[in-house]
Amino acid sequence: MTVSSVASSVVVVGGGIAGVSTVAELRKHGYTGELTLVSADPIPYDRPPLSKDYLLGAKGLESISLQAPEWYAEQRVDLITDALVVALDPAAGTVELSDGRELSADRIVLATGGHSRWPDLERVVRELLDRPSAGRDIPRSTTGIHTLRSDDDADALRHVLLPRARLLVVGAGLIGAEVASTARKLECEVVLVDPADPPIAPAVGVQVATWLHSLHAVHGVETVTATVEKLESTSAGVVAHIAGEAEPRTFDAVLLAVGMVPDAAVAKAAGLEVDNGVLVDDRQVTSHPNVLAVGDCARRRGHRRAEHWEAALHDGQRAAATILGVEAGAETAPWFWTDRYDLHVEVVGEMHEPDSEHESVVRGTLGEPPFSVFILRGERVIGAVAVDDPATAKAARRLIDRGVDVRASALADPTTDLRKLLRAAR
Repeated sequence: MTVSSVASSVVVVGGGIAGVSTVAELRKHGYTGELTLVSADPIPYDRPPLSKDYLLGAKGLESISLQAPEWYAEQRVDLITDALVVALDPAAGTVELSDGRELSADRIVLATGGHSRWPDLERVVRELLDRPSAGRDIPRSTTGIHTLRSDDDADALRHVLLPRARLLVVGAGLIGAEVASTARKLECEVVLVDPADPPIAPAVGVQVATWLHSLHAVHGVETVTATVEKLESTSAGVVAHIAGEAEPRTFDAVLLAVGMVPDAAVAKAAGLEVDNGVLVDDRQVTSHPNVLAVGDCARRRGHRRAEHWEAALHDGQRAAATILGVEAGAETAPWFWTDRYDLHVEVVGEMHEPDSEHESVVRGTLGEPPFSVFILRGERVIGAVAVDDPATAKAARRLIDRGVDVRASALADPTTDLRKLLRAAR
């Protein structure tokens, strides 16, 4: 079977990293058929900078684009921007756009991403929350309540992040912590609320999570371990009722950073199997063989849904391999990163708390960057967190992928060249 005979046309719905990765991989590996990318945004752009440099105003939309504007024409990708897909017919191989146009293809790839999750709070604007996705339609100028999933969201939030503006961040996960850091650079007064103590411990381990959370206070952010029970929009601002506090507080703006919900509405309406995302197999194929799904909107059967940048990138690569009829590359240990208060944190593999099977090993001094924390099962590295230490994160990933036996004492010694451990295992 030749590459050109695999499918004569492909439509990819979604202009995030998963969608752009899919079209890039197809062309990279010789796909010669018609290729269309539908993006709801004015240009396909990268999401991670939205909470950092873009929100800060240090970068514009074009500077965070995933590809140069001319790339799409050079790669013969028909890019349709500012367009939403409102209907999908898997059997006919068609998608309908919000402007009434209909596109046809042999294979359709859904990369529709997700929406910000809205917690079950009582709001004055309750009538706007009748639809599952309606939270993103609430007029921010009226309510003062924000989410952060798009450039429009970031633009609206940046508009209110003026010096001495009072910002409440609900949720101290990656996005909430990053926005708190950015808001402090903009000289805002920030309160960060999360019921977890410490937040993100499952992702980075209790030791590192506790230290990371403590940085907020060091940089002037007030942290509260609680839930927000109610938000009310008033002429004076957003009134927040925080559990355990006798009096409500008033803020100029509130950011809800409590996770995301996969955008699977079109897939569900089309009869595809959906369960916390569009269900796919290990080749990214949905319950209909003509349709694939990648990125935040998808969930592989038997796996938790991944929401990180690199996971979406790899989804696109697997989808392209499936369409081309070739084997996808070998999977590697999961990896993600976050930046806060000018610190860069990378996480690879799986973090477990020390127990009878798992040992925690600190390389350097905890809380004094650069440092790293490894998790060992026996003599195998299964996870690591590196703070301002990207070389160690890279080496840790290779140790995990190759299943190299290492001694805890060697990892703990900052003078040990981790590359030598890898070379010795060849």
